[in-house]
Amino acid sequence: MFENLQDRLGGVLKNVRGRGRLTESNIKDTMREVRMALLEADVALPVVREFVEQVRGKAMGEDVLTSLTPGQALIKIVNDELMGLMGEANQGLDLNVQPPAVILMAGLQGSGKTTSVAKLARWLLEKQHKKVMVVSCDIYRPAAIEQLRTLAAEVQVECFPSSGDQDPVDIARRAHEAAQQGLFDVLIVDTAGRLHVDVAMMDEIRALHGAIDPAETLFVVDSMTGQDAANTAKAFDAALPLTGVVLTKADGDARGGAALSIRHITGKPIKFLGVGEKTAALEPFHPDRVASRILGMGDVLSLVEEVQNKVDHEQAQRLVKKLKRGKGFDLADFREQLLQMSNLGGLTEFMDKLPGMNEIPDQVKNQVNDKELVKLIAIINAMTPHERQFPAIIKGSRKRRIATGSGTQVQDINRLLKQFSQMQKMMKKMKSGGMAKMMRGLKGRIPGGMPPGRLPF
Repeated sequence: MFENLQDRLGGVLKNVRGRGRLTESNIKDTMREVRMALLEADVALPVVREFVEQVRGKAMGEDVLTSLTPGQALIKIVNDELMGLMGEANQGLDLNVQPPAVILMAGLQGSGKTTSVAKLARWLLEKQHKKVMVVSCDIYRPAAIEQLRTLAAEVQVECFPSSGDQDPVDIARRAHEAAQQGLFDVLIVDTAGRLHVDVAMMDEIRALHGAIDPAETLFVVDSMTGQDAANTAKAFDAALPLTGVVLTKADGDARGGAALSIRHITGKPIKFLGVGEKTAALEPFHPDRVASRILGMGDVLSLVEEVQNKVDHEQAQRLVKKLKRGKGFDLADFREQLLQMSNLGGLTEFMDKLPGMNEIPDQVKNQVNDKELVKLIAIINAMTPHERQFPAIIKGSRKRRIATGSGTQVQDINRLLKQFSQMQKMMKKMKSGGMAKMMRGLKGRIPGGMPPGRLPF
């Protein structure tokens, strides 16, 4: 998300970052470029106008024009205004009510509402340790009821049964009673979507809202619809007291216009981002971290959280103990490291959160792709356990067999073995306590074929 905006704004602000002096003319030209970057990102025009005026007004102040580092001062203003536009800090769910706290999910058809119900249920179960029940009140699309039942089983939460011949309000009331009796902490209610905002839909969801008095009413919207997402959210908010927004398909949106427009237009905070199809692909929305990523300063906090949550720490400890015992780093270990990287979202997602990545040339970044990661894992999978333990025995005939078994070329096997050899050397440095040496050794040798370049180690 935000790739296009990051590239455009990064280029604009790079021109002012190192300047020892800024003039009104410099600032005016910069603001014109910022305006174009935001419009190209499909940010709503009223939002762009106000943002540019706010930045221009502050940039013309004495603090910037007389600063020893005026370029940095201007970038700080842009960063602060981006955060202000999106809401300063993450606003979590307010579930401090008599259990069960009800979360009502609303949205248009095709916005990813049912999937978001399951994602949110999983997040509440795993991160908040809540006992969760879900229910579908979408009687118009029988597949929606079955879809939620399947997803609920996948994320291991209770799904209250419903069917297409029942009344949505009656379903919600009975689910609420069942959640009370079952001592559930949270009840998430999925509602029917429509292709557009219509009177019948609004009347029904208002009746649902009145029947169950939800603690949170979240509007689920597709980020790829750009500023239309903000306008639709505004229309819903006029009919229903929304408390927040879930922005879906953020991983497929390179522009980011919806994220920058919604709060300004609706006054409602974005509470979560859907960043993939899997039920684990839901992230709390942190405006400060998003602003940092847009300006090319990375998102190290989110990266640390992902490492803590997704890396298999037991496996990592086993590897450390193995190295300490003097046993070598083999291809099976290398495969585990590649799988861990894949669990973090792949190389692209990992690098996107590192500071300074916007300064690396596109031709270099384009060589780092997750298909290469999958290929490396496939090659090691095609090896025998003996070959993984003793890679030195992998010669001509073995290479041809492995290439055939993994659907790759012999050159790919050679490349993997070379990368593995480099990784082995780094592991030896780590064993001797030279973490700094290891990080320098990593420079330019990320699995996936990235050539030597400027990495922020």
